Amino acid sequence: MNKEARVQFVIDTLKELYPTIPVPLDHKDPYTLLVAVLLSAQCTDVRVNQITPLLFAKADNPYDMVKMSVEEIKEIIRPCGLSPMKSKGIHGLSEILIEKYNGEVPQSFEALEALPAVGHKTASVVMSQAFGVPAFPVDTHIHRLMYRWNLSNGKNVAQTEKDAKRLFPREIWNDLHLQIIWYGREYSPARGWSLEKDIITKTVGKKSIIEEMEKASVIKKK
Repeated sequence: MNKEARVQFVIDTLKELYPTIPVPLDHKDPYTLLVAVLLSAQCTDVRVNQITPLLFAKADNPYDMVKMSVEEIKEIIRPCGLSPMKSKGIHGLSEILIEKYNGEVPQSFEALEALPAVGHKTASVVMSQAFGVPAFPVDTHIHRLMYRWNLSNGKNVAQTEKDAKRLFPREIWNDLHLQIIWYGREYSPARGWSLEKDIITKTVGKKSIIEEMEKASVIKKK
């Protein structure tokens, strides 16, 4: 199977498995999505979805958020980890949104990435999921699976994003990146996964990874 056929198999399989795609982080508008994505750094989406209702009950817009102190924000978001940095980021970006953007989240990568604690991945998620702009945010699941499926060399997330954008049609980026995330969680996690259930890796995966998994399966049976 050549690369073009492998890419099409990935697209078709994911479309069949996930005809409708829920956004993993609970939010109601661009601002609450921005805060939720910022909190998700090195934290599970499940945990973020447990914490954001507590935070948003007190402040679900920049005007209310700046009325809280950094310390107050930090206490609420502590379970998400990296709370000193994240609380400063949330407070700081809320101030800038009020000062520069009338309390609205800007709709450009450049403006988003200029906000405190907002990197390229966070900006990509907001642009794609809040504003419908084609983007391909690469998280750990996408980075891992693009390598397993022999569609990227696994060098770094920047390279993985370039490869994904080159290989997949632009008009499906926003759905596809979410489909890959859900697939990674359900069928192809980082550890302890079954090649039998992971139909995409089994069909298009790197030969070395398939052989390694088959060996592990034989050892288990013994």
